[in-house]
Amino acid sequence: MHIPDGFIDAKTAITTFSLSAIGLTLSLRQVRKTYPPQKIPLIGLTAAFIFAAQMLNFPVAGGTSGHLIGAVLASILLGPSAAILAMSTVLILQCLLFADGGITALGANVFVLGIVAPLVGHTVYRVCLLLCQPRAHAHFVATAAAGWVSTVSAAIVCAGLLALSNTVDWGIAFPAMAGVHALIGMGEALITSLIITALLRIRPELVTSHDRPCPALNSRALAPYGLLISAGLVLFVAPFACGWPDGLEKVAGTLGFEHFAKAVTMPTTLFADYTTPWLSTAFLSTVLAGTVGVITVFGFSYLCLLAIKKRADS
Repeated sequence: MHIPDGFIDAKTAITTFSLSAIGLTLSLRQVRKTYPPQKIPLIGLTAAFIFAAQMLNFPVAGGTSGHLIGAVLASILLGPSAAILAMSTVLILQCLLFADGGITALGANVFVLGIVAPLVGHTVYRVCLLLCQPRAHAHFVATAAAGWVSTVSAAIVCAGLLALSNTVDWGIAFPAMAGVHALIGMGEALITSLIITALLRIRPELVTSHDRPCPALNSRALAPYGLLISAGLVLFVAPFACGWPDGLEKVAGTLGFEHFAKAVTMPTTLFADYTTPWLSTAFLSTVLAGTVGVITVFGFSYLCLLAIKKRADS
């Protein structure tokens, strides 16, 4: 659902950039004041995992593919403020290094996927968890509901931005985007629920202690294992991801506004389309680009937030 350059006009781009800047500022302030220092590495680790997972497109009906957004996963593991920072880091680096999402649409992508998706998902998760407990599988049900609602909500907001930009009429964009992402949201719900269920069995402190210090949690010790899992996704799964167009691309092609997309070249987009330009082998090209991305996302998130947190505590 990454919006490319050309799909939104200047006023929408400026508005969403401003809203995203406000959201990031408030989230950063909240993390600086209240987030446990021992969990700072987990923000980078979650961001790296989501980056890798977003490379894994799965097939959906009608020749459409989808991929994990990861906003609900991030909000459950990190809390809403830190989730916004993790998601935004992924989206910014995807744009600047991999040409995934437009430069002029960066504010819109952060707003839709980095702010709306985690906030809606976290709200739905908490409400459903409150209603379902103490029943068995409460976390599974709450996570599934949050994943689906979060995905569809982000799609609806994206449709609204397209309509505000006069790219496509709202009456056409709304059912098209909501319909295809209702199917993609099922994949998001299932994958996220399975991950959270597995973590509750093997490392429950990751799910239950995002807003307070946890003596049983050693994020630095977990980091190598988490990075290894993320790298494993890139190595063994990403090269074989479904090549069908994603939800937004499919809607753009069906409704006839795909020609609005513009490629804005940047000297930083070294690994455009998650490939390595000097490698002719497609498998190695994707693996190297993805591995660089995982390491970059983790390192950028961890080092920046650690420096900010230390400055706030000094």
